[in-house]
Amino acid sequence: MRFLPATAVSTMDEQNAIEALHNLGLSKYEAEVFIALQKLTVSTARDIARITDVPRSQVYGTAEMLEERGLLEVQQSDPIQYRAVDLDEARARLRREFEQEQTQAFEFLETVQGTFSEHTEQQEAIWTIHGHETITDRVTQIVRDADEYVIHGFGSAVRDETVTDALVAQATSGVDVTVVSSDQEVVDAFQDTAVRAERLPDDLTREDWNDVRILVADGDTVLLSVLGDEELPGIQEETAFWSSETGFATVLVQLIDGWFGTRLEL
Repeated sequence: MRFLPATAVSTMDEQNAIEALHNLGLSKYEAEVFIALQKLTVSTARDIARITDVPRSQVYGTAEMLEERGLLEVQQSDPIQYRAVDLDEARARLRREFEQEQTQAFEFLETVQGTFSEHTEQQEAIWTIHGHETITDRVTQIVRDADEYVIHGFGSAVRDETVTDALVAQATSGVDVTVVSSDQEVVDAFQDTAVRAERLPDDLTREDWNDVRILVADGDTVLLSVLGDEELPGIQEETAFWSSETGFATVLVQLIDGWFGTRLEL
């Protein structure tokens, strides 16, 4: 059998694929063999060993594990030949396995949550989080958990479509949602939706408003974030603190609500 030159496939891309398959539950050898079968279609252990780092003696056991997981088929010929299942079938199987493992893990975490806690009274917790994606996930969760109202002030530098969709969905469901921004582009994004979008008056607008997120919800949850100095060319780290159902959060929410209410007649 003749093989394509190694340069025909990006090494970096393949390593990323191996790591991704490993994250989905495959061992390194299983990932390498499965990828090799995508290249070869139908193959023997010898052929697989020639284009992977898997020793030929390990290919047989690895193939058995993949067969048990329903990811390849075996032809009992001489020599034995292997063929990967259809990619759609493989994707579905790995997704089911991943979701099952995730469900089992989080069910366990729910059963042990707080079992060794020595504190029964609520603490004044203020949490610090870093990174745009992490902060966006927290903002989205706060918005989705709101029952009564949300006020969210932010600029285009920290705008995210996931948050925008969550705000619109909550407003559509009956939650009182207000967006405040110094950026007209942000305000215009909520036209023809149930979200009330207000532009800050010019006398209150500052250049650094574009780098800030202010979020309050239901009178007891607050999050503030800001983009910091550039750590790498063109990349700014976002940092936030947030608190919920604490005395600190309640007081700060009242101050922010009052500030927005006085200036924007909310």
